[in-house]
Amino acid sequence: MFDCLHDMGDPIGAARHVRDSLAVNGTWMIVEPAAGDRVEDNFNPVGRAYYGSRLCCVPLLAVPRRWTGVGAQAGEARIRDVVTGAGFTRFRRVAETPFNLVFEAKP
Repeated sequence: MFDCLHDMGDPIGAARHVRDSLAVNGTWMIVEPAAGDRVEDNFNPVGRAYYGSRLCCVPLLAVPRRWTGVGAQAGEARIRDVVTGAGFTRFRRVAETPFNLVFEAKP
């Protein structure tokens, strides 16, 4: 998934679907915006640009009746919570750029 898990209304449900679809030894690659775990970690030019995306992304999240999304600047800890909440047992950051974090999840 590239830059989309944070926008989903039910990210744990989506992650669970990925887990159920993977082979036993499969790998899920997740690319998410570079973000810190605390709001103040994102007070930088990239964070400001990503928080601005809420003007077009977050209104779409209001459609589901029960929104459990994580928002534009989720941070690694929140993404880990989503992935492990869906039943994945292994999660790690495998790469990063100034704009993205890349994670690997395994069942």
